Amino acid sequence: MDFAFTEEQLMIRESAIAFLQNVSDSESIRKAMATDQGYDEAVWASLCQELYLQAITVPEDFGGLGLGFVELVAVMEQMGQYLLCAPFFSTVCLAATAVRLAGNDDQQADFFAKLLEGETSALAFTSNTYFNSKGVEVTYKKVGDQFVLNGEYRYVVDGHTAKNLVLVAREEGSVKHDGLAFFIVPADTQGITRQWLPTVDQTRKMATITLDNLMLDAASLMQENAVDVFHHVLDLATITLAAEQVGGAQKALDLTVEYTKERVQFNRPVASFQSVKHKAADMMTRVEAARSGVYYAACVADDALNAGPLADELKEAASIVKAAASEAYFQNAGDAIQLHGGVGFTWEYDVHMYFKRAKASEHFLGNAAYHRERLAKDLLGE
Repeated sequence: MDFAFTEEQLMIRESAIAFLQNVSDSESIRKAMATDQGYDEAVWASLCQELYLQAITVPEDFGGLGLGFVELVAVMEQMGQYLLCAPFFSTVCLAATAVRLAGNDDQQADFFAKLLEGETSALAFTSNTYFNSKGVEVTYKKVGDQFVLNGEYRYVVDGHTAKNLVLVAREEGSVKHDGLAFFIVPADTQGITRQWLPTVDQTRKMATITLDNLMLDAASLMQENAVDVFHHVLDLATITLAAEQVGGAQKALDLTVEYTKERVQFNRPVASFQSVKHKAADMMTRVEAARSGVYYAACVADDALNAGPLADELKEAASIVKAAASEAYFQNAGDAIQLHGGVGFTWEYDVHMYFKRAKASEHFLGNAAYHRERLAKDLLGE
């Protein structure tokens, strides 16, 4: 593996930074988070039309850029650093990945055409706090050539505003890993009710989606008996979320260094105190360790996708980086609060927004304890 960025990757990364500096400053973030929608449609349109970032992992056969997860991770890291309020993670990292792995050619062509035009999407799968097959409680049954879905999803990222929904449901009577299927449907289909779900992180909106005798035809079914694909989708999304966490952890460090250089105590900047230097060094070490893991995991993801069947190493890499990035982000955000002193958790300072995102993203798709337990079970063959 080559761990140096190519010129093309550097260009994508720098273009993302230049864009985010202009559209995701503190004022813009606060304005977006105060709305139920959670993002500025003009910013999303610019991201799609000018930078074409939504097309990063879309295959060239469908009009996309045909790039890989290294490029996607590079963009996600910067979005985490600038705390972008936009449906990029839900649309590109979750829904589009699911369609790429589970959809047939016709479904992919239709979905990616809408994506390239800027339509948003969401992946709905969990009804509880399990971010694996245990969390899939929505059921479906076959009625002739149609499928009837019933149940409730929770914690659907941008689920209340998405134009399209990718649904994961289990066949009635199935248990554990059996009977999982992927469906794709317009979000305004009769039988779907969506409600914004308030959470601690106002910068990333979530929703509850209720299905009441949702009738779907055979064209909406992407894949049955798809538990392996389902877990692969979550592993790939986990790597991109970890990249976003690394960006946030870096920003927590940057905000802290900037503040402690300006804050004067005993006639000298707080940043000159040895204890503060040690704390900042610990923060930097966490970021660099997590960042290295994230880009290695992105390389594993690209190798697995290009090789056809997804390698077992993908699961291991996803768990390792999610555990490391979750702890790095939350610990850095917590240290940032402490080193900001009494103003750290006030509304006027941005550090509180990163603290809340750190806690929310720590638990989404599994926290460090969950992923370490998953690794341990794999090593023991359970």
